[in-house]
Amino acid sequence: MDKRILRISLTAALAGFLFGFDTVVISGANQPIKEIWQTNWFLGDSIFTFHGIFIMSMALWGTVLGSIFGGIPCDRLGRKKTLLWIGILYFLSAIGSALAPEPYSFSFFRFIGGVGVGASSVAAPIYISEISSAGNRGRLTAMYQFNIVLGILVAFISNYVIGELFPQNVAWRWMLGIESLPAFIYTLLVIKIPNSPRWLLMKGKPESNALEAMTSLGDTKERALERLEEIKKALAEQAPRTKEKLFSGVYKKPLMLAFLIAFFNQLSGINFVLYYAPEILERAGLASGESLFSSISIGVINLIFTFVGIALIDRLGRKQLMYIGSIGYILSLAMVGWCFYSGASTTVLLIFVLVFIASHAMGQGAVIWVFISEIFPNKVRAAGQSWGTGTHWVFAALITLLTPTFLDSKIGVFKENPWPIFIFFAFMMVLQLLWVFFMMPETKGISLEELAKRMSKTKKK
Repeated sequence: MDKRILRISLTAALAGFLFGFDTVVISGANQPIKEIWQTNWFLGDSIFTFHGIFIMSMALWGTVLGSIFGGIPCDRLGRKKTLLWIGILYFLSAIGSALAPEPYSFSFFRFIGGVGVGASSVAAPIYISEISSAGNRGRLTAMYQFNIVLGILVAFISNYVIGELFPQNVAWRWMLGIESLPAFIYTLLVIKIPNSPRWLLMKGKPESNALEAMTSLGDTKERALERLEEIKKALAEQAPRTKEKLFSGVYKKPLMLAFLIAFFNQLSGINFVLYYAPEILERAGLASGESLFSSISIGVINLIFTFVGIALIDRLGRKQLMYIGSIGYILSLAMVGWCFYSGASTTVLLIFVLVFIASHAMGQGAVIWVFISEIFPNKVRAAGQSWGTGTHWVFAALITLLTPTFLDSKIGVFKENPWPIFIFFAFMMVLQLLWVFFMMPETKGISLEELAKRMSKTKKK
């Protein structure tokens, strides 16, 4: 693999680092904000708490907006310019959240950061998949997920270190504000990456621009000319469909696949565990400082097994990794539920939480962004990516919004014991395993243009 394409892909994938950091950094601020601003009150007679809606899930609603509409700037402005604006949003969110004087302005700046997260989950995987080849597309695009988990690990470590250095009433501000530094660096790096050659050709830009972008990505002039002709031919074949809308029926198959992989990703409970890791471990009996420290082990396991997933995704394929992940999900979630129900030791519970994280890192975590970015044709890839990521973030927001209600419930089967939540997630992963077996296609080693032919269906006249 040429070092230039690796470096450029890694730069784009750094949006994932900020994604992971921004997503998890709130876990360290969760409890302090709840105590300082007294936000854990129910809204009227509803089941929703102010804390769940405005503190914990507000960023995710921004993410929903960013993912649903992120395809628009990605298509019109280009993948590169969209990534640049994403860096600016992350920077503004970090500074604003850290300096917020009350929960409403805090929620606004968290929302802004969420828009950046959602847009990055559209733009970065598309950009990387479009500049890579069929042979290395899985590994390069999966670097986005690697950077997500790296950001998660760094956020856990950062929260722990800052929590040890500063008193609780100000530590959470430093936890959130420190993100402005990597956001600023990332924004500067994105300025130097080339535009996507496929986007340039799709938008009718001069062919010389596309050739220049290809050679800057490591192609020889001869290979760049070959790829240019391949892409032009594929675009010409899609030309009769230029007026086809994403939901016209032609792209029914990739739409359903993108929806289901995103749906099952969140119904595994991964965001619930990452967002509430310290609180979940405290419920299991760990002290506050111990729970923050133990959260680091979640980040470490996530990173290690993401490496494994990246190494295998172009060898075993997307479907095989989903099999491995699904089985691991089912076993680990069922055992975590049993640990809470039976009052098993915190060590045993932490082990199964880590097995759950490892299963996610090798399976859904490594596959989802790669899979969604490659199953839609060039003409509708940005819109299709928005559909898949929008589904992902809608369910992430709903789960993050609702789980504080169950965590703090004193009625029914819960009574401040979250075991039914984990059993529910385990059942959903049984359904995912069936979906992988009966419906999910393998996409490894197939060019984007060939996948477009397989995934789209011409309407009958």
